Amino acid sequence: MPSSHPDGRAGIDAALVKRLLAAQFPQWSRLPVVPVEIDGWDNRTYRVGDAMTARLPTAAGYVPAVEKEHHWLPRLAPSLPVPVPPVLALGAPGEGYPFPWSVRRWLPGETAARGRIDDLPRFAAGVAEFVRALQRCDAAGGPAAGEHSWYRGASPAYYDEETRRCLAALEGVVDTERARAVWEAALAAEWRGAPVWFHGDIASGNLLVDGGELSAVIDFGTSGVGDPACDLVIAWGMFEGASREAFREAVGQDAGTWARARGWALWKALLNLTGDAGADPVRAANERRVVDAVLADHDAFR
Repeated sequence: MPSSHPDGRAGIDAALVKRLLAAQFPQWSRLPVVPVEIDGWDNRTYRVGDAMTARLPTAAGYVPAVEKEHHWLPRLAPSLPVPVPPVLALGAPGEGYPFPWSVRRWLPGETAARGRIDDLPRFAAGVAEFVRALQRCDAAGGPAAGEHSWYRGASPAYYDEETRRCLAALEGVVDTERARAVWEAALAAEWRGAPVWFHGDIASGNLLVDGGELSAVIDFGTSGVGDPACDLVIAWGMFEGASREAFREAVGQDAGTWARARGWALWKALLNLTGDAGADPVRAANERRVVDAVLADHDAFR
């Protein structure tokens, strides 16, 4: 989830961004540079003046996303119902920073907390519309799911060993017998469809709202071409009741895709529960809520 981080995380700070701009894009070197208030983990993001951002990967594993987004976002944007990050420039390693980086235009809006959304079922349908529009984009030549997407868009079987370790560690914390049934169903529902575009992390922190409505979708670092099941995880992460049903109806997808989506949601929630969320009662309660919702969904729709 996005959170507030002190400037300097991963060796990146505003002074470094200023030096990079001065060396590579001097036309922007006089603009103020400040960290965004709420930052993600994979990248550090800075406001550059009022209209731009600089985005710098925090580790080598996040580097493939830079060129991928730079190349593909301008090609996807015209076919999508809401804006995605407009790419302005691709920066090179320099000033002691070892990775490529990017400059984008700032998109207005706030992350999609429930309290900022006037009509959650309508919002859920809007998210589904975005997912369907992304799937309709031309997938020819797109980056096939794999390491660059952290295997989103591939089979959840990539995380089989990790998921089973989590299940063993969480005996007595979650209903592991039912959870194993969900996981086995996800693995059995092999994807055989034509590859389509997926975002890979459709979640509240990557959805922007303005005036209570979906206004933009950001962070395509895990995007690619493959199985779209991973883009349904928000059904249990953010939605419930009427909003979940609105999303389910609007996004469509067959039973096998929903089975794999439940697997993706379960994997992530279990992983978080066995990791740092286990020490945070609020986060742990939210992850258990996701697990319970996924198990109930499996029972209702299998």
